[in-house]
Amino acid sequence: MNELERRYLRLLRAYPADYRRARGAEIVGTYLDLAAPDQRWPAPVDAADLVRGGLRQRLRAAGVTNLIPGVRLAALLAVVTATALAGVWGTAELHPPPVEWGVPHVGPFVSLGVVTWAAWLLAAVVIAVAPSRIARWAITVALLLTLALPPVAAALDAPRPPLFVLLAQLVLGLLGLALPDRPPTVFRLAPLLSALLAAVAAGFLVGLDPVFMYYGAAMNVFLPTVGGLLLVVGALLAMGLALGGDTRGGWTLVTLLTPAGFLAVPGLADSFGPAHGAVTFAELAVTAGAVALIGPAVLLLTVLIRSRRTVTPQLSGQPCPTCGARA
Repeated sequence: MNELERRYLRLLRAYPADYRRARGAEIVGTYLDLAAPDQRWPAPVDAADLVRGGLRQRLRAAGVTNLIPGVRLAALLAVVTATALAGVWGTAELHPPPVEWGVPHVGPFVSLGVVTWAAWLLAAVVIAVAPSRIARWAITVALLLTLALPPVAAALDAPRPPLFVLLAQLVLGLLGLALPDRPPTVFRLAPLLSALLAAVAAGFLVGLDPVFMYYGAAMNVFLPTVGGLLLVVGALLAMGLALGGDTRGGWTLVTLLTPAGFLAVPGLADSFGPAHGAVTFAELAVTAGAVALIGPAVLLLTVLIRSRRTVTPQLSGQPCPTCGARA
């Protein structure tokens, strides 16, 4: 056994033990046949295929095969929400407070956040016109810029959006990486359309209130409202699909609990904090930590409840989910 085969066998641990015993040699043999003569490491694409195939097989064995399709629907809603927020914040960034107020700003913009929101709006365009593989790269770039914004702003001593705004955007974007591989055209256009409509609405809000920005209403009203709307859309989708016997919507709703919770962090911290006084950073941090634990825990608990005790065997004649070979 050479080193390449050992590494493929390690990756094969993503599959259930029964499946490895029945199909393991066949799967590894297929990858070894396709490998280059001097290849020592599994190709990244092959490694990803093995992990995805193992996850699908484990979910099939647990009786929760609709979890991944549900997560993909949740990813689409998360991206639509993230680009809509980018449209709102990007428009608001174009209206800094009057100079006489003495509030720090970055040139004609409110803060360095304008770069991040521009990246998210560009990602919406890429999702609309490019394959999902390229769209995920665009989302990844927007995520990296969002993550880099606090240290860069600190190094330049420049204003930036508050952390609770950036954290919610990060969570939405991370879920958005699970976009479907070949979404219908209307789904591909949805993030761009939501960004455009949100930008128009934000322009109207700025016209009514020139100081509409990250703080004030955004702290405990705007973002929690967006989170609530996200859950309402998920619930309506779940009920609509359930009428046809489709459980994807239920998984979508459970998956959306985490990003919706992060959007609601300011409102939750304000509700559970002192009756008077501004919300402190410590209260926001504790609330965000609670959401980070509770949301995934609810999803895991739902998986455990729905899981069957018996393992579903691989039927003879069915293709292997990784290599495509038949028994």
